[in-house]
Amino acid sequence: MTQAIPSAAANILSAVIVLLFYSHAVGADRYDVVVYGGTSGGVTAAVQCSRMGKTVVLIEPTQFLGGLTTGGLGATDIGNKRAIGGLSREFYQRIYNTYLDSDRWTQETREVYFKGRATDAESMWTFEPKVATQVFNEMIAEAKVPVLFGERLDLKNGVKKDGKRITQIVMESGRTLEASVFIDATYEGDLMAKAGVSYHVGREANDKYGETINGLQMKGTVHHQFVKQVDPFVKRGDSTSGLLPGVTAMPEGKDGDGDHRIQAYNFRLCTTDKAENRRAWPKPEGYDEIRYELLLRNFEASDLRVPWHPIWMPNRKTDTNNNFAFSTDNIGMNYEYPDGDYAVRDRIWKEHEHYTKGLMWTLANHPRVPEVVRNEFNRLALAKDEFVDNDNWPRQLYVREARRMVSEYVMSEKNCKRLEIVTDSVGMGAYNMDSHNTQRYVTAEGFARNEGDIQIGTRPYPISYRSIRPRAEECTNLLVPVCLAASHISYGSIRMEPVFMVMGQSAATAAVHAIYEESSVQSIDQEKLKKQLLKDGQVLDFESPPVVSAVQMTKEQLGGIVLDDGDAVRTGFESFGSSISPFLGSGYHHDGDTEKGSQTARFTPEIPKAGLYRVSMLYSAANNRATNVPVLIHSEEGNKTIVVDQKKKPANGPLFSLGTFRFAAGKKGFVEISNKGTDGHVIVDGIQWLEVSSAP
Repeated sequence: MTQAIPSAAANILSAVIVLLFYSHAVGADRYDVVVYGGTSGGVTAAVQCSRMGKTVVLIEPTQFLGGLTTGGLGATDIGNKRAIGGLSREFYQRIYNTYLDSDRWTQETREVYFKGRATDAESMWTFEPKVATQVFNEMIAEAKVPVLFGERLDLKNGVKKDGKRITQIVMESGRTLEASVFIDATYEGDLMAKAGVSYHVGREANDKYGETINGLQMKGTVHHQFVKQVDPFVKRGDSTSGLLPGVTAMPEGKDGDGDHRIQAYNFRLCTTDKAENRRAWPKPEGYDEIRYELLLRNFEASDLRVPWHPIWMPNRKTDTNNNFAFSTDNIGMNYEYPDGDYAVRDRIWKEHEHYTKGLMWTLANHPRVPEVVRNEFNRLALAKDEFVDNDNWPRQLYVREARRMVSEYVMSEKNCKRLEIVTDSVGMGAYNMDSHNTQRYVTAEGFARNEGDIQIGTRPYPISYRSIRPRAEECTNLLVPVCLAASHISYGSIRMEPVFMVMGQSAATAAVHAIYEESSVQSIDQEKLKKQLLKDGQVLDFESPPVVSAVQMTKEQLGGIVLDDGDAVRTGFESFGSSISPFLGSGYHHDGDTEKGSQTARFTPEIPKAGLYRVSMLYSAANNRATNVPVLIHSEEGNKTIVVDQKKKPANGPLFSLGTFRFAAGKKGFVEISNKGTDGHVIVDGIQWLEVSSAP
């Protein structure tokens, strides 16, 4: 086991040496294809060009490849994995093969990690950042693709055109590159923009593309929301004192109106609970407690939810994301990023890093943070063996959206719902229409509220070739697989790393066809393109069952005293779902069928008067649920544990009766759900107390 880390490091180093050799070996400035941006989509684009026999260079402004796939997002977001094909699928197959080596498992065994986790015989969907880096480096090295690291486009004079064709692109260093076709695979879309291609930043109005969930979403924002009334003024109760940092005035307009706002960015943190591989959260220089005052007040308002979402990767590491009202999403602090120059983006990037480091330090150390929360943020901390070249901090900011091209066909909500199906597919999307919050504001009543988070289910759907190429009148030799043409809300579904890999490969295939056919990217033979894509394993479309409309219940409909999963104090139970109904509110939390024995959810009601209360539990039954969920009821009668089979639907409606118990007035009783010893997914949705009789 002691040899595993040096062996892995040696493999990665050899791949990097090969990359550097090819990078420095570049002698000519002329290529068949130039790929700008070493994101996951850029890597697959470059590899595909090489495999199809064309000369290609990959230009990456940073010093690493893979974008967010190697930058911390190790929990694959896709929805239906059947939609992943081609080089994208190959990447996950290579991840799987890498982890077949027992020496890769330095902190746990493969068997322990995969117990209760879904996988298949060929692909693996969770991975450490350094393993993703190794796999991409190997793919690039095997394809003999030269990589230019540390080169970025001159934003003033970086694109030369002859009519509608790009002839050259110029780097800040002065290096000039020529090609027959160019591919912009960046998250920002700089090459696209500087080539004079139309694009959009922000949220379109619903009426722009005939949508229903685009634009402002004040009423519809229920996820990652404040569940308590929290004062956002500098001096509590004094509206003349100004607003706390990150809070703005209540927005004007109505739901569905377009605006300039974009969903929040964050860092996907790689943490570990292994003491020997864990480093304490650093307190950033210039830390200012006022930046986190709203978070501290939220805790003091009794929202004790742990505000992050760690997803377990191999070797006791996590991919950790935003969760709940105040978390790692730096809401409203990125509006200038898409059209900003490098200095503006650098400032925004550093502000996000400073914010996140200060947040983590606060959650781990501040005395106003509840002890149960502080304990969680001291149990997990940055992994010492990841991002070793960047002080263990993720090298990639999660740019969830920036510029989005406007071409002759813009993907929209109608495509994601399969209400409109394109016939020129170059790959598929399958994830929810997912927008994170865009702003935090003060309501007319004087309380803090988030706006913009939307999570709406989709069916796997095809993505149009017309959406990755510009209009012919704007540019005839450019393809855009990442900042492709999609509305804000549909891009929320498309913007997944596996999809970017699919689009990158398809863009490269189209580029090569344009070269062979001596045509523009708009005029290539669509049937030949389709034939090649299918030959290379791309998935272009398949029919899937319609999305069943969710049955959402409210507390008022159920009656009595009802607590939702958002009202519970949870240790674990961070996974969120809404695919199986009925459920209370916006959905339910579950344990992911992992970390058995370590996850609990406690519901503590405010009982108005002593008496007998029938206690009932809400959950959505399904075949993957646990049959032996322990539910502890603590009442005046002591403790009693009821075992619930969540595979079975309750006999009478949505509520499963746990029995009748005597409760004192106040907050002395509780119900606690655990996943200890359970044999499937454990669902945490809601608990009801219904008075049977009052105490004398």
